[in-house]
Amino acid sequence: MAKTTQITVTAASKPGVLAEICDALAKAGVHIVAICAVESAGRGKMRLVVSDPARDKAAPAAAKIRRGEEPALLLPMDDRPGALADLASRLAAAKINIKCVYYASTAGGGRVQVVVAVANPDKAERALG
Repeated sequence: MAKTTQITVTAASKPGVLAEICDALAKAGVHIVAICAVESAGRGKMRLVVSDPARDKAAPAAAKIRRGEEPALLLPMDDRPGALADLASRLAAAKINIKCVYYASTAGGGRVQVVVAVANPDKAERALG
């Protein structure tokens, strides 16, 4: 279990915006570890975990992209039915609200990484410890 910084980007929902953001990160040598991008009411909201959050700060600024940060947890998890339900239940039992969660499964078993954004990552870490 690791605390991390989740990068948040809100931008217009139009062709090329994701490419522009990813290109700015690539040119800065920043690897995208995880990404979730959704659209609502004509605006795109992206959440990213990157290999080097400090280096990431300069990349979007150079491309004139506004960014924010919020704490999150990067958790290893078994890739099996019910694993996410177990995690969410443990956080619920500790009265911790999940603001955002995303991961990708290989659907073949093994392990995955799940990103969980919560208001109090220290408390969540203790609850899951």
